[in-house]
Amino acid sequence: MADQVVPHFQNSSGHDSVAIGAREFMCIGAKPPFDHPHIFLDMGTENEIVCPYCSTLYKFDPTLKVGESSPNDCNWTPEAA
Repeated sequence: MADQVVPHFQNSSGHDSVAIGAREFMCIGAKPPFDHPHIFLDMGTENEIVCPYCSTLYKFDPTLKVGESSPNDCNWTPEAA
């Protein structure tokens, strides 16, 4: 069982880029039901990464908490199963 939740982010609003407070996360593209396959992205030591499905540019921002985004409408919390 995982000891921490992997943050999920989406870009339904079509922002040019999304700043996030995590280097490892899931991109879902857009809010369900318009989401793409939920994929795990890992920036490693880099400060940005492009999602290969939706082309959203994610940029690491150390001033944000792990589950936070800027614009703040881009974080997404999956519903409990």
